[in-house]
Amino acid sequence: MKYTAGICLLSLSLSFAACSGNENYTKAEDAMDAGREFIRASLDGNMKKANFYLLQDSTNQMIFDKWKYDVYNKLSPEERTNYRQANILTVKVDKLDDSTVNFTYSNTYKSKDTTTVKIVRKDGEWLVDLKEIH
Repeated sequence: MKYTAGICLLSLSLSFAACSGNENYTKAEDAMDAGREFIRASLDGNMKKANFYLLQDSTNQMIFDKWKYDVYNKLSPEERTNYRQANILTVKVDKLDDSTVNFTYSNTYKSKDTTTVKIVRKDGEWLVDLKEIH
């Protein structure tokens, strides 16, 4: 009886752990969706979700990790709260071709600072490419 209860408890624990992964994020439907999801997750400090919408290659991962560790993790708790409460402000959207969009934005916390990210469609998925961020 104790053995059965232990198996049930272990199974339940593994089920909860499996549900908490990033596999539950929804793929972006278009470039704007990918950009908004990546930016919102970044502002919220949800690095797993932001990484889900990132084009996966070594250069992008290096840029993302550098920003995460050298910038975001050094923000004060007040600054993090301000970013979480900020709204995304779309400044300009340039469709370069069928699979590349430049998305320029700012946010209500730092409205004078604008950033442009490239969003690309690779293998049918829209993802943020940080290699040409400006």
